[in-house]
Amino acid sequence: MRTERTTEPEPSRRWLTPMRARPTDEPHRVATPLELFFDLCFVVAVSQAAVPLHHAVAEGHVLVAVRGFLMVFFAIWWAWMNFTWFASAYDTDDDVYRITTLVQIAGALVLAAGVEAASDHSDFTLITIGYVVMRLALVAQWLRAARSDPQRRDTAIRYAVGVTSVQVLWLLRLLLPAESAATVPVFVALALLEIAVPVWAERAPGGPTTYHPHHIAERYGLFTLIVLGESVLAATVAFQDASAERGLVALAISGIVIVFALWWIYFDRSAHRLLSSLRTSILWGYGHYFIFASAAAVGAGLAVGVDHVTHHAEVSATLAAYAIAVPVACYLFFVWLLHLRPHQSGALLAVYPVAVVLILLTPLLPAAVEVIAAVLVVLVVINAKAGRRRRDPGGQSGVIA
Repeated sequence: MRTERTTEPEPSRRWLTPMRARPTDEPHRVATPLELFFDLCFVVAVSQAAVPLHHAVAEGHVLVAVRGFLMVFFAIWWAWMNFTWFASAYDTDDDVYRITTLVQIAGALVLAAGVEAASDHSDFTLITIGYVVMRLALVAQWLRAARSDPQRRDTAIRYAVGVTSVQVLWLLRLLLPAESAATVPVFVALALLEIAVPVWAERAPGGPTTYHPHHIAERYGLFTLIVLGESVLAATVAFQDASAERGLVALAISGIVIVFALWWIYFDRSAHRLLSSLRTSILWGYGHYFIFASAAAVGAGLAVGVDHVTHHAEVSATLAAYAIAVPVACYLFFVWLLHLRPHQSGALLAVYPVAVVLILLTPLLPAAVEVIAAVLVVLVVINAKAGRRRRDPGGQSGVIA
């Protein structure tokens, strides 16, 4: 006897779906293919931002390099972050939503194309245009949300008005001369206005937007993997050149150990339980700027290390080591502050700050990169032991649940 199998037809995607808030406890909420594609395209922007940092530091222009990198990376991070939180609350995956998101991706690619002009000639025109395209596409999404979600209409309108107003100011900033002394102060002022918009908008009478803690934690983890990819690439280049330069073998091995340890430490605990209120969520989300930027800078630092060993850099061994040590220390401090510290007590609270200080001292020692790798391995071991104690009900642990 033959039985016929019946399958329910998959729901067809619509051109336009009412954009209502998604529940915060929605089961099986994971990153969508569109979000993964969004992240993939942002790889280009992250890579383009890291290249000038690598070359400028290798040439000894450290302050200029760091300033330019932090400014460009802010644009990348802020556009990515705003899309991520909006998608967690209002992703409809209809055709209009997809097209609007693709416009944001196109803006990211325009921004990436303008990094070289900004780095070499202080010409921020193309970067600003790409950034504004990304932001105004998000404004269109907020206006959709305002129309379909009456309860949070005031919140969505505040977002739309705030983001649009700041974009006008970014365009006016282009009127400043390229070498104006006001360039950096104006940038800082506008960046502060940008990060103030969500704080203002989320306090609207209708209440804050919804977000899915598991989904947000996963999205941030995925972007962490993207920026760590820059370090993986730098370590791979070191391995490629190791046959021609013996000194690169130790750097390549140490570099890959560093990257592995940074990955392990970040993903040792899920952060979704920490996103329990608007205040903690904003601090956690904003604080990741330093995690993302430092993770990308580690790759640039390893590339500087390769240049130094192959005699293509104009910096000392100490400065080349600091190009790795500083971003690693910054990454460790903020991962500890945002991810690990809330779960620690007693002596464990001091382990990461001490490790940060040790890493910042390593460039003064011989074999600095190898020592950094060793310190990170020790941290991974401590994390592993603490995790086993946490899972063992009978064990004595300094980690709080």
